Amino acid sequence: MARIDFHSNVSDKLEYVCRLTRKIWSATPEGQPVRNIVIVGDRADLKKLDELLWTFSSTDFLPHCFITDEVAPDTPVVLSENFAISSLNAIPHADVMIHLGMQMPEDVSGLVERFPRIVEVVTVNEAERLAGRERYKAYRALGHELHNFDQSQR
Repeated sequence: MARIDFHSNVSDKLEYVCRLTRKIWSATPEGQPVRNIVIVGDRADLKKLDELLWTFSSTDFLPHCFITDEVAPDTPVVLSENFAISSLNAIPHADVMIHLGMQMPEDVSGLVERFPRIVEVVTVNEAERLAGRERYKAYRALGHELHNFDQSQR
């Protein structure tokens, strides 16, 4: 079973994902391969995230690109509009998937086979909160290990 983390009550999901990505990527133990991250969301969010990943920190650089870029298989952070396994087959990434969207993945079993850790980012927006609750229930019904990290006090 995959570990599925819900980061809820996030006020600014794109800035939050930048910080979370930096934390996951930099937490790789010395001597171990860099942890690869796939970030899935809608095109508009991913375009903004792409820009933000270049500018959010003057001291950190998070190498990233879109899944359609030629260098995607060799880039640690990949942005994708689609979490269909067929789309992900072009890259070897299999460590962490961060989901920014509202819809439930169609092939959850395929995703959890590929990604031992899935992070769902849920904002304070009511529609996103409701969609997040539905995804939480669906993952729970499938028997996955769920963890919630409430960001309302941060």
